[in-house]
Amino acid sequence: MKLSIKNKFTEENPADPVAENTRRQVENAAYSYVLPKKTANPKVLHVSLEMATELSISAKETTSEFFQDMVTGNQIYPNTKPYAMCYAGHQFGNWAGQLGDGRAINLFEVEHQDKNWKVQLKGAGETPYSRTADGLAVLRSSVREYLCSEAMFHLGVPTTRALSLSLSGDAVLRDMLYDGHPAYEKGAIVSRVAPSFLRFGSFEIFTARGDTKNLKGLVDYTIKHHFPQLGEASKENYIQFFKEVTERTLEMIIHWQRVGFVHGVMNTDNMSILGLTIDFGPYGWLEGFDFGWTPNTTDNQHKRYRYGNQPNIGLWNLYQLANALYPIIEEVAPLEAVLHQYKIDFESKSLNMMRAKLGLFTEDPADLNLIQNLEDTLQLTETDMTLFFRNLSRFTSETPGLKLIEAAFYDLENLSKEVTTRWNLWFVTYEERLQKETLSQEERIQKMNAVNPKYVLRNYMSQMAIDAADEGDYALIDELFQLLKNPYSEQPEKEKWFAKRPEWARDKVGCSRLSCSS
Repeated sequence: MKLSIKNKFTEENPADPVAENTRRQVENAAYSYVLPKKTANPKVLHVSLEMATELSISAKETTSEFFQDMVTGNQIYPNTKPYAMCYAGHQFGNWAGQLGDGRAINLFEVEHQDKNWKVQLKGAGETPYSRTADGLAVLRSSVREYLCSEAMFHLGVPTTRALSLSLSGDAVLRDMLYDGHPAYEKGAIVSRVAPSFLRFGSFEIFTARGDTKNLKGLVDYTIKHHFPQLGEASKENYIQFFKEVTERTLEMIIHWQRVGFVHGVMNTDNMSILGLTIDFGPYGWLEGFDFGWTPNTTDNQHKRYRYGNQPNIGLWNLYQLANALYPIIEEVAPLEAVLHQYKIDFESKSLNMMRAKLGLFTEDPADLNLIQNLEDTLQLTETDMTLFFRNLSRFTSETPGLKLIEAAFYDLENLSKEVTTRWNLWFVTYEERLQKETLSQEERIQKMNAVNPKYVLRNYMSQMAIDAADEGDYALIDELFQLLKNPYSEQPEKEKWFAKRPEWARDKVGCSRLSCSS
């Protein structure tokens, strides 16, 4: 295995001068050198060959003992120095101070075909940023992260990627429900990949400490390597940098809303500076369409990170990034202008996204009312979001709308007369609106099916794979992995996955809501 190793991040940003891997406050540094913990009996369970190819690793090489040892922390690629990144963050709206890579260790940086990738291990042991934790991860959370990273990519959602999923062979103690009953679980490691793992919190920490020199250095590095179109560092370009981050963040969240994805933990340390979905913890896809739903049990009371609030939280987090960048810009007005534009752009982009989901490709002043009416009607009774929008593409004037979407209702037998009437009225309006479109029915179906996925990674599907993997059966991991590589395709042989969440999964641990324990 011969990789084109680069060290741009470590060479151009300040390192922690302390060599010991002890928990501590790390100042005047963007990262600390640290070695992964050697694992007892590692085993690679699955590899994304597509991601391996991006790194110039062949399929044959992924089956080698060296690859296994590399992605489980037992061997270090020659002439590389693994490191953990230093950052801070706001968690659930409160300043949390230094956080950092508590259980992520960056292995190296690879360049291939004009792309630069950072490769890291999640669950590979403690770092100076682990605080009171052990830096390890368990199989259940690792399966979820591995599958979701690649599923999001194939959905067309900006995201970090995954290279491999492995067992460590070590037992890891976790209190899964935070109820005072910890138990040992199988340890696991995910190899994650991204052009950068820099977060909003990477910049917040320098500003919080009054370290303007290193703040400017990190921003200059980020522009140079990830926003090179902005040119040389200057105050104007710092503003443009913030503008681009804002636009990318909004684009990512619009995609989340489109496919019904709820991140669950939108803290500023979980916000990528490149607008990538990062840190797959207690995430979930909407089953019933519900703006108030969050998959995170920690967020039960306030539901800060609920589905309908994700665009607002994106803006709140961008305000924190603006505060972090202020010391090198020293002007409030241009930052406020960018943030105000986010609000304007969200309204227009959200409207256009919903138009596309409904097969409306011209503009009509009444579209907003049509969409708001639909969203209200969807919430009258539990209605599966994925099934509804996918089946809607087949609507015609000859097809009774209610019959077309009945598979999306979780309680079809008890559909009230009021709900039935509301749906019938909406379909009348929708049919009238479709008459204004110029596309053929076939073209409309094709376009709608390109934005409304047929298959998403529902929590119960992940849990089924986790339960099987706990028993040593990893076939379902691969089945779901292959399914989700083509989420917009019909895949008739896999139709069983195009279905509502089964009733047994409604309140089952891991299938409805999840904790941050992993």
